[in-house]
Amino acid sequence: MSVSEWRETNLDEVLSFYNGKKRPTESGNIPVYGGNGILSYCNSYNTEGESLIIGRVGAYCGNVFYENKKCWISDNAILAKAKTNVSCKFMYYILKHTNLNDMHIGSSQPLLTQGILKGLTTTMPRFAEQKAIAATLSALDDMIELNNQINKTLEEMAQAIFKSWFVDFEPFRDGEFEESELGLIPKGWRVGVLGDIIDIFDSKRVPLSNRQRSVMEKKYPYYGAATLMDYVDNYIFDGVYVLLGEDGTVMDEKGYPILQYVWGKFWVNNHAHVLKGKGVFSDEYLYILLKNTNVASIVTGAVQLKINQNNLTGLKIMIPPEDVVKQYNDVVKDIFACFRSNADEIKILISLRDTLLPKLMSGEIRVPVEDVV
Repeated sequence: MSVSEWRETNLDEVLSFYNGKKRPTESGNIPVYGGNGILSYCNSYNTEGESLIIGRVGAYCGNVFYENKKCWISDNAILAKAKTNVSCKFMYYILKHTNLNDMHIGSSQPLLTQGILKGLTTTMPRFAEQKAIAATLSALDDMIELNNQINKTLEEMAQAIFKSWFVDFEPFRDGEFEESELGLIPKGWRVGVLGDIIDIFDSKRVPLSNRQRSVMEKKYPYYGAATLMDYVDNYIFDGVYVLLGEDGTVMDEKGYPILQYVWGKFWVNNHAHVLKGKGVFSDEYLYILLKNTNVASIVTGAVQLKINQNNLTGLKIMIPPEDVVKQYNDVVKDIFACFRSNADEIKILISLRDTLLPKLMSGEIRVPVEDVV
């Protein structure tokens, strides 16, 4: 079957659309989907089997999710079900490849309607090729998800070890303890400030405007206060660093800092503190320490939250002896090496998937159907 034989069709011919319903109030183990993914869990469901969930209102308008089990679709999303001889997973990738975010109506409150979705057109290969394309892209998504889950587990391991050693003091319980500003601590440990164990590289930061970035080659990561914002054509840092939000998004709802553990060549704007561990205090020790340190007391500003450098460096912390820190570094060194390797592989897989997706959907690259199980 040549690409010329792919048929053009409206989405209304291949998908059935339904509005979601107000989510139940009871709790349970069945996922409740909204426009931004799983919102909660309940005991009821309004769809089962393969389903597509499409955000229909607000900031998440046009988001697309796939689910193949019982779930509840809330009233800020649209449910889509594949018709006969249509691969639901193939349609998931079709919709992901379609920029639904630009197809809404309304400005102050964006809205994506069933009518808009039904009128969209796409080209459809035969059913077997739909399944082959979906299987190819799903294999990449599965590898990405597996690496994400592994990295989540690796970070949880490093956190658990830190908590055991430096919060619960489990390896040191047979020794003497003494009172401090931060409560009982093992004898020989001390209370200091964060400035004792970090180097700050904020003076090297350079903000770039949207206009400046728009003409740059997308080569090196460009980080903001809370997330990767863009890619740029040069870098100002090279190595492993810990980024901590300086203004705007600086802490979560429980008062813990917004952190990014980053490595390689990258650029940072002026909304994140750029930190490294000093002396025996590794970047990984610093990262996990900060993840376990509440910073609400040093945040200033009512409208625009901020953690200034003086408050950050003056934050009271417990400082263990150097030999204990070195032992922790040795324990978690391989954990974070594996974490970085997996994250680098995720970037490669995402790039491969995002390159393949439009080419597969247009028929520029064909999947040998007989080779896909």
